[in-house]
Amino acid sequence: MPQCFQSPPLRRAAAAAACCLAAVLVHLPAYADEGREVRDNGCMRCHAMERTYVGPGFAQIAERYRNDKNAEAYLADRIRNGGAGEWGRALMPRHPRIGEEQARSLARWILAQRKG
Repeated sequence: MPQCFQSPPLRRAAAAAACCLAAVLVHLPAYADEGREVRDNGCMRCHAMERTYVGPGFAQIAERYRNDKNAEAYLADRIRNGGAGEWGRALMPRHPRIGEEQARSLARWILAQRKG
């Protein structure tokens, strides 16, 4: 162990930092997979990460629904069944080939997005 980590407070801080990093790395592959699903399902044809393109940006959607306890189910339903009028005149097409669990996974990924 390097000399700078020999004192107990620094050793505890280093251990805490390692635990935090491990927790982030464990969840990173799941978010990477969901991000890949967003691209693979063609979501990026109409949505950008932050700005409005044809439909709203993912960060805009997350911001609108962040405090809604039913947001995941609602967005999963919109992904599968489409909708209109929520964000102006743009139509959200149906995606019936996306299963319920996959739609929920995509909804969780969208809700995790942040501006900037």
